[in-house]
Amino acid sequence: MLDVGCGDGALMAALRDGKGVDARGLELDPGNVAAAMGRGLSVVQGDADVDLADYRDGSFDYAVLSQTLQTCHAPDRVLGELLRIGGRAFVSFPNFAHWRVRMSLLWGGRMPVTRLLPERWYDTPNIHHLTVDDFRAFVREQGLTVEREWFLAGDRRRGSGAANLLAEHAIFLLRR
Repeated sequence: MLDVGCGDGALMAALRDGKGVDARGLELDPGNVAAAMGRGLSVVQGDADVDLADYRDGSFDYAVLSQTLQTCHAPDRVLGELLRIGGRAFVSFPNFAHWRVRMSLLWGGRMPVTRLLPERWYDTPNIHHLTVDDFRAFVREQGLTVEREWFLAGDRRRGSGAANLLAEHAIFLLRR
C-alpha cells in the first residue's frame, strides 16, 4: 500500500501492526516524515502533485489519499496517478456540504471551524472545497468505478442517503 500524504504515519502504523500491511508513504511535511520514520515506517518526502509520476505502473495493490485530495493543486491528475500506481485507491476527504458547515455560513456568515476543518480560512491547507456530490459527479465524469463508500458523522457511520448533508467525512474505494 502507498499512503500519499501520510502525515505522521498513524494510519500506516495501524495497518502494519493490526493487519500486517506492507505500507509505504509519501509526505510533503519534513516534520511528519521524521515522525513517520520514527515509527519505523518507510516514508519519503515528496509532493503528490509532482512526485507520483516517479512510481511505476501497478507498483502497489492499493493507494491511499486520506484527507489530502482537497489540498492538491491538481486533484484530477493525482487521482489518475493513484489509479495508475495502485489497482485500487482509497480516497477520503472532509465534506464541505455537511449541515454544520452550511449552518455556520448561513447564520454566522463566516467559513466554519470544525473538528474536521480546524483551520481558519486564511491558514487552511485546503484549496479545493468539495462535497460528497461533487466527488460523485467527478468520479462519473472520469469514468471511474466506486467499489465501496463510507460516510462518517463524528465517529459514527452513516448511510449513503443524504450523505451530502449528513456526513462530515467521506471515504471512497475506487478503481478504473
